[in-house]
This record gives sequence, C-alpha cells and structure tokens, in this order.
Amino acid sequence: MFEIAAIIIILSAMMVLYRMIRGPAIYDRILSVNVIGTKTVVLIALIGFIYDRPHFLDLALVYALINFIATIAFLKYIEKGRID
Repeated sequence: MFEIAAIIIILSAMMVLYRMIRGPAIYDRILSVNVIGTKTVVLIALIGFIYDRPHFLDLALVYALINFIATIAFLKYIEKGRID
C-alpha cells in the first residue's frame, strides 16, 4: 500500500517536471522546483515509515527547511537582483 503511494508521488513529481521545462515565466519554474522539493520531503517521510526508520523524519524536516529558505532567497534575488 505504501509502496504504491511512493510510486504515485514519484509519478506526480515527473508531471511537475513538464511544468518546469515548459513554464512560460521564471516564477512557474521556481514554483515547480518548490513542489518537487515538497514531494521529496513527503517521499523521504514515507520511506522512513515503510522501513521503520524514524530518523528519516528529521531528515525530511531539515530538507523542508532548506527547500523553503532556498525558494524565498531565490525569489528575493530574482525580484531585487541581490540578497540582503
């Protein structure tokens, strides 16, 4: 059951790749990278649950924070041309 959920998450991430490639604006591409990062966080947590590794949740949380901070920093850089 959980393996099927992991496969569905991977397939949906591949569909988001289409938006990243075909996105008409830079913001569409940034959003798709953020969505792929979010799906990666869910996938890491799901794999940790499948293999009974609770420390994977810590890794997923750290990855989520890095994903969020990187997205905000990149958007600020695109908007203002610098990060201050």
